[in-house]
Amino acid sequence: MPRMIELMRQSAVPANLMRAAARGALALPPAEMIEILVQLTENSVFAEQARMTLAGWDESSSLAVASDSQAAPAVLDYLSKPENLRPSLLPALLENPAVAESRLVDIAYSASREIIPILLASPRVQTTASVLHALAGNHRLEGSEDQRVREMLARLGEPEKPIQGEDTTPYEVAHAAEIAAEEGKPFALVTLTGDLLGLGFEDSDLAPSAEGAVATLEVLPALEAKAAQAIADPVVQERLSAIFRIAKLTVGQRVQLAMKGNREERFILVRDGAKVVSLAVLESPKLTESEVEFFASLRNVQEGVLRGIATKRRFMKVYTVIRTLVNNPRTPLDVTLPLLAHLLLNDLKGLSVNKNVNDTLRKMATKLYNQKKVAAGIR
Repeated sequence: MPRMIELMRQSAVPANLMRAAARGALALPPAEMIEILVQLTENSVFAEQARMTLAGWDESSSLAVASDSQAAPAVLDYLSKPENLRPSLLPALLENPAVAESRLVDIAYSASREIIPILLASPRVQTTASVLHALAGNHRLEGSEDQRVREMLARLGEPEKPIQGEDTTPYEVAHAAEIAAEEGKPFALVTLTGDLLGLGFEDSDLAPSAEGAVATLEVLPALEAKAAQAIADPVVQERLSAIFRIAKLTVGQRVQLAMKGNREERFILVRDGAKVVSLAVLESPKLTESEVEFFASLRNVQEGVLRGIATKRRFMKVYTVIRTLVNNPRTPLDVTLPLLAHLLLNDLKGLSVNKNVNDTLRKMATKLYNQKKVAAGIR
């Protein structure tokens, strides 16, 4: 018999039972009940009641889940969000390897006075540079605490001061070392054989013709001269102008622009040859679902961008993003295979005959399609 949470995901549970679940009133093991409550926090009708129930849930049961590396990812994600964080659960969450380092960065950057000492006492925090950088950027840190963080960073061979400033984002703080390492390198765009950024130019105008080649700053002036002579389209001219403007920015400035710029700038920066810049685009609060779907279809991006899309739960809630990622031949096989289970029957059928994707992926799609077809009673 399917678990209760699976039935809820399939909308196969009556409203009265959902209401009881939101109050935590089902006779189920605590870990399963917490997982159901987390699922209900996304339900438009029962979300508020579920959040209230979780906030007051028995501490010992909550602590057991927070400590469990095999706990449902959605549960650990919910419990570790800064807005849901219970200080009593924080030590367990900090040491749980299933809680992502990026989440610890978010916690450290916005930590209240109450939880800063807990962070400083954590063995994992003390040996994780990105989290220490984020903590060093927390304006609530006091003098002696700031000195302790600097000493911890020094032991790890990290710079004493992270990137800081009023407009600094947690992403910049967490990736301070990577940004510093990329500074001074020529601006580059990831390209493929064929049209570059929809500008009407072949890669041969910019770099040797090869998949994953880059267009470097040294050759961009030649492209600019050619464009001035040959391109009359104002849209293309505007895009070229944006490329040349971006090319003059530092890596740190491009990271800021990736998160705070407009759609056109994100369109360019997602192809930035510096991984720390292209991944910053995925952190932009302005990023729309349609943009993510478009990025998931691109072949002229670093694999890290496609991996980054697949690791973000908010993107994986969008079915078209999943379908697009799986059908992109550049998406790594270890990313696409787990996503097959989420595809609908017709999309599995299409993938099974898609000659552009990996043979293993196509064969698995065929196998899963046949299994689902039998289960659905389709001949």
